[in-house]
Amino acid sequence: MSNPEIVEILELTAKLLELHGADPFKIKGYSIAAFYLDKYKDGELKDMSQAELTKLQGIGKSTAAKIVEIAHTGTFAELEELLANTPLGVMEMFNIKGIGPKKIAILWKELGIDNLHELELVCLNGAVAKVKGLGGSIQQKILDSLAFLKDQAGKLRMDKAEVVAEAILVELRKTFENVEAAGDLRRKAETVEAIKILVNTDSPALLHATLAGIEFLVQEEKRSSPFIWRGKVQDIAVEVEIIAVKPERMVNELFLETAAPDHLGYLTASGETIWRQVNFEPAESEEAIYDKAGLPYIVTEMREGAGEFQWAETHRAEDLITWGDLKGILHNHSTYSDGQHTLEQMALFCRELGFEYLGIADHSQTASYAQGLKIEDVIRQHEEIERLNTRFANENPLQPFKILKGIESDILGDGSLDYPNEILASFDYIVASVHSNLTMTREKATARLLRAIENPYTTILGHPTGRLLLSREGYPIDHQVIIDACAAHKVVVEINASPWRLDLDWRWISYCMDKGVMLSINPDAHSKEGYYDMHYGVAVARKGGLTKEMTFNAFMLADMEAYLKNRLSKSVVM
Repeated sequence: MSNPEIVEILELTAKLLELHGADPFKIKGYSIAAFYLDKYKDGELKDMSQAELTKLQGIGKSTAAKIVEIAHTGTFAELEELLANTPLGVMEMFNIKGIGPKKIAILWKELGIDNLHELELVCLNGAVAKVKGLGGSIQQKILDSLAFLKDQAGKLRMDKAEVVAEAILVELRKTFENVEAAGDLRRKAETVEAIKILVNTDSPALLHATLAGIEFLVQEEKRSSPFIWRGKVQDIAVEVEIIAVKPERMVNELFLETAAPDHLGYLTASGETIWRQVNFEPAESEEAIYDKAGLPYIVTEMREGAGEFQWAETHRAEDLITWGDLKGILHNHSTYSDGQHTLEQMALFCRELGFEYLGIADHSQTASYAQGLKIEDVIRQHEEIERLNTRFANENPLQPFKILKGIESDILGDGSLDYPNEILASFDYIVASVHSNLTMTREKATARLLRAIENPYTTILGHPTGRLLLSREGYPIDHQVIIDACAAHKVVVEINASPWRLDLDWRWISYCMDKGVMLSINPDAHSKEGYYDMHYGVAVARKGGLTKEMTFNAFMLADMEAYLKNRLSKSVVM
C-alpha cells in the first residue's frame, strides 16, 4: 500500500461515517489523520510500526492501529462493515460534484434513492428541489454532474490507457512480431474511448487462441468476429478492439485505424478522399500515402481533421515541438508547499535530465490546503535558491544550471494576485492560477482571469480552465477573449502537462499561435518523477500544432533570463 492509497482509504472511511451519521469526533479523527498523512513525505507508512505512527501529527493510537491493518490487508474491519451497509449506487454518488455525504444521506434515507438512475429521475421531476436542505440549485448541480459523468463513462485518461495498452502489447509480442497500438492512443488523444491494437498475422485463429490465454482480457463474443476480438480488460470499462491484419495490409490498416474520420475524408489532389485511396491502394509507408495523395505529411498526433492541412501550408512536421527542444521545466512544487521532494532534490534531478533551468513555483499563501508559502517562507526559499545557484555555478561553470524564483500565485476571487507588489516583484516569474471558487459563470470566470492577465506581474496563465479530465469539468471561459488579452499583455499560456489536466486544451493552440501568444509546457510536478508528465504535454502540444519557436520553455537559459529580466523591469515601472 502506498501512502496516497492509505490516505484515500482514511478519507473514504470519514465520508462513509458521515454518510451513516456517526460520531462527529470520530469522523474528524479520520479526516485529520488523512489531512496530515497526505502531507507526510519522510517515509513509507506501510513500513512503520504502530508506535512510530503515533508520533506523527494527527495520528492517535486507534488510527495508528488501523493504518497498520490497512498496510497489511488493504482494508480494516470498520471500513468493511461500512461498505457492507452502503449500496454500490450510493457509493457512486460520491463522484457527483456539489454534494457531500450529508446531502447524499438525505437523498438515500429520506427519498430512498440508492442509484444514479433513480437520482436523475427524481431531479428531472423536480422532487429534489422540494427537499429541505437541498433545493433547486443543488438539483441543477446534480443534473449537470450526472450529465458530465455520463459523457465520460467508458473513457480513460491518456496515461491510464497507455498502461492498459502496454500490458496487452507485452503479452501479444510474446507470440507476434509486429503489434501496434492505433486509434485514440496513437493520435495521443487526451482521453481514450477505445484501445485499438493491430496484430500482423496470417492466422486470425492463432490470434484468438493467444487472446484466450491472456487472463485479464474478457471477450464479448457476440461483438467479436473471426478477424476482430472485442471485449474489455477485467475491471476496466474502456472498450478493447484487437484486429488481425494481413502483412500486406498493415501500413494501410494502421493508417485507417489511427486517423480520425474528418482527416480520412479530406480530398487528395485527384479529388478522391484519403480514405478511398488508403482503403483500395496498397502502401509501403505512411509517408508514401501522403506523397501519392499530393498532400503534405501529417504527423500521427495531428490527424484529426482539425485544420492540420491548413497548418501544413506554413509549417513543416520538423517545426513541431519535441521533448528534446525543451530547455527548462517551469511550474514545479517542492516540500516548501505540497511537493514530495526538497528544492535541492528537484533541482538535482532536473539537471540530471539535461535541462538548463528549474522554475520552482510553489503554492502561494492563500492555498493553505497546500501549505502555501507565507511571506517569510518566500524569503527563506529565495535564500536557499541563491545558495544552490552559487553552488551549481561553482560545480560546473561551463554547463550552467539555475533555479528560477517563481510562485504559483492563486488568482483570488476578484482576480488579484496573492501577495503585495513588493513581494511579487521579488520573483523571477509568476504562474497565476485559479484554485478556489470554481463554480463561476462564463462572464465571472472570464472577468476574473482578465484581471489577473492585466496584472503586470503575471508571466504565465496556469491551467486556464481548472479542468480535471474525466473528473471535473473546467469552469467556462471565453477562450478568444482570454487569449486576446494574453496577446495584449504579453502573458504566456500554460499547457499543464499533468495527464489529469492537459489544460490549455490543444484545440486552442492554433489560435494562440495566430495571436502571437507563446505557450509553456509545464508538468505541475509535485515530485521528481512528475517531470516526465511533460511527455503528455508535448504530445497534446504537437497535436495542436505547437512549434518550437512558440514554446516558452524551449528558450535557453540565457534567453529565458533576459526575457524575464526585461519583463520584470517593465512590471516595476508600471
